[in-house]
Amino acid sequence: MTRITGWDKLALTLVLIGALNWGLIGFFKYDLVASLFGGQLALWSRIVYALVGIAALWGVSLLFRGHRDA
Repeated sequence: MTRITGWDKLALTLVLIGALNWGLIGFFKYDLVASLFGGQLALWSRIVYALVGIAALWGVSLLFRGHRDA
């Protein structure tokens, strides 16, 4: 079985934050990240968006990890 590392947990948490934000945008036209950090073009919002994007790329790697037998 493949171990889930701290980085994996962080990446999955960020992907969930991004997914919930997109759900809010899709259903309610409300961008929570932009609301919390000063708009879509604010530096902190852009940092959060970038981290979510990097986390998504990390998440893709989780799909292709091999399973180790114990």
